[in-house]
Amino acid sequence: MGKNPQGAHLEKLRQSPQFREESFKNLSQTPMMAEGNSTFRTFIRFLRKPKDNKPSVALPSVKTDLETVAGPEPVIIWFGHSSYLILIEGKRILVDPVLSGHASPVPFMVRSFPGSDPYGTADIPEIDCLLLTHDHYDHLDYRTIYELQPRIGCIVCSLGVSSHLIHWGFDPELIHELDWHESLPVSDSLTFTAAPARHFSGRGFKRGMTLWSSFLLKSPTRNLYLGGDSGYDTHFLEIGQQYGPFDLAILESGQYNESWPFIHMMPEQTLEAARDLQTRVLLPVHWGKFSLALHPWNEPINRIMQAAPGYDFLVTTPRIGEPVVVGGPYPRDPWWNI
Repeated sequence: MGKNPQGAHLEKLRQSPQFREESFKNLSQTPMMAEGNSTFRTFIRFLRKPKDNKPSVALPSVKTDLETVAGPEPVIIWFGHSSYLILIEGKRILVDPVLSGHASPVPFMVRSFPGSDPYGTADIPEIDCLLLTHDHYDHLDYRTIYELQPRIGCIVCSLGVSSHLIHWGFDPELIHELDWHESLPVSDSLTFTAAPARHFSGRGFKRGMTLWSSFLLKSPTRNLYLGGDSGYDTHFLEIGQQYGPFDLAILESGQYNESWPFIHMMPEQTLEAARDLQTRVLLPVHWGKFSLALHPWNEPINRIMQAAPGYDFLVTTPRIGEPVVVGGPYPRDPWWNI
């Protein structure tokens, strides 16, 4: 489960403008549940999930050789949900990897969909940088990063997340925590910048002791937005104005519900966020691997594609493991109609 910040580390976190009233806060007031909803009522609904909440057949995927894939333009390989590998400027950057087959503290809960796990940690080559947007189990998986530990060159994460990593045996010298709007060069040609998101954190009962972030990855020729988890808010427009435009934005598009409308986006809001960011291409993630909400498993991408013609950017829809080359051609097949 990890370990929340304590002692001198916690005192340092308290200096962040985002840390108020003894926990990290969003820019806007962000209730966990919409008015009139309760945790108990939501729990009962989860016990009665509809059958189409999970696919009835194994998902198709592409097995790419991660050791050899490369090119003059950045390449992104999605592993389902919010895990992906970015190959850019000769570096390998792994984002929020969850490759253990589950997104929970115990293996029998929140199991991955059949066919969505063609990649395990044995398939992941040496990683120049591991990026962790926040500490939820579907983004920070102990087993995955424990097995990858000898192959990780450095770690970039949101404030406080290092507490979990150090508790698990990672060298503190390898870890770089960023507050919103702080930047870090990770090579001569690549820079990460942390930016706001509207979400929450916590791996136990206590929330908000570590920060949640989106990240910008900038090279001399490309500008990428790595969204993490976020509800819709004005921060997308502000990020677009300050840091955009973007060549490609990776944004969450699933695990939503009207009962928790402030911490995850509805698919139509994902399109609004992409427009606000001034991106040329949208890659929707946070779907296709785990059931963390009540909607049909492929509803997020169906709703996005239905509404996408009203926007002036392209939506790319790769299979799990299918390379996406920034600059195109972009995968567009409706493979989820199975």
